[in-house]
Amino acid sequence: MFFRMIRGALFRQKGKMLMIAFTIALGASLSTSMLNTMLGVGDKVNQELKAYGANINVVAKEASLLDDIYGMSGDDDETNKYLKEDELGNIKTIFWAFNVVDYTPYFNTRVNVNGDSEKTKLVGTWYAHHMSLDTGEELDTGMINLKNWWTIDGEWLKDDEEAVMLGSLYAARNGYKVGDELSLSSEHLTKKLKVKGIYESGSDEDAYIYTTLKLAQEFADKTNVVNSIEVSALTTPDNDLARKAARNPLSLTVKEWEVWYCTAYVSSICYQIQEVITDSVAKPIRQVAESEGDILNKTTLLMILITVLSLIGSALGISNLVTASVMDRRTEIGLQKAIGASNTRIIGIILTEIIITGIIGAVAGYFVGLGLTQIIGFRVFGSAITPAPMVIPIVMILILLVTLLGSIPAIRYLLNLNPTEVLHGR
Repeated sequence: MFFRMIRGALFRQKGKMLMIAFTIALGASLSTSMLNTMLGVGDKVNQELKAYGANINVVAKEASLLDDIYGMSGDDDETNKYLKEDELGNIKTIFWAFNVVDYTPYFNTRVNVNGDSEKTKLVGTWYAHHMSLDTGEELDTGMINLKNWWTIDGEWLKDDEEAVMLGSLYAARNGYKVGDELSLSSEHLTKKLKVKGIYESGSDEDAYIYTTLKLAQEFADKTNVVNSIEVSALTTPDNDLARKAARNPLSLTVKEWEVWYCTAYVSSICYQIQEVITDSVAKPIRQVAESEGDILNKTTLLMILITVLSLIGSALGISNLVTASVMDRRTEIGLQKAIGASNTRIIGIILTEIIITGIIGAVAGYFVGLGLTQIIGFRVFGSAITPAPMVIPIVMILILLVTLLGSIPAIRYLLNLNPTEVLHGR
């Protein structure tokens, strides 16, 4: 009898039940798309932000100490404190190796150009360096990916050629252009090199000359050394645990240590890099790392806000529709009360009808939400967003709560309904 009454009510009020299902489907679709995007967007936002440079700088421990005490730049060639070039592949062996997107080393020296008495900073680095790691992984990394926002007049260098790139300020100051041949000399070497390109970085680097890592080492008569390494890594926004670890990792408890070490905080990745690069100090470039965290946090907050507002809108819509449905059936409900039906039984019938309708709407809304998620993924990030399985129970719980909250005004009306007045047409 119970289910027969529910079935009859659903079919008698098809229009209202369809509207309730539609309202719930709208809320479910928005909730699904926002939650899936929120859970899957972190790495994609990070990937977008990686286009704006490295977020970790690695220098020799002594160079970092000089920087802290005297304010000397840790990558300055005058410090003469080096890292080992043959350890660079170790960065891709840390626990968060797959989060390391790109990295490149820098070796700095100074040279005279075309006989000038004043020396100019020469920076050697990788451009598209191919590495075959002990893990079997093949890797191409370097400046072309790490500094892809640079404006280049001419071409990037290749790692196996002897040529230079000039900063835009240096080239303009001295009247050099692409194709010119410069004579670079140091105490150990003199070479004539062609200008392959002129770059504009928008920073102090525009006053430097760039060449290959091997050639810069030759000018300084050094081998197997670099001054610094810039690393671009996908990171998780800092929280209290990450900030505590950044101050002093040894202050963490065993449990805190495990959570911190196994989470892609920038401080955790820095610590792991220090473990595999001898006598190194890895420091986050705070302006970049903190900006990433702020953007991710604000993006997450925006999506949560949209989800909450969509659910509030659904609750209000459900409230009006369910109340209207109950008012239309007041004679039926009054008769049920008059022949002995309890408020609990009648409320159970009404809620069962609404929940069944809500489940239908939620299922339809979930699949629509998956489609909206992929539209957001392709339109904003240019790739698909993988649906998170945990979104299914979250959406179902949220829709159930919204449905129950939206039914409260109708239940209050039902409890106050007097069968005598209703049956007498009042």
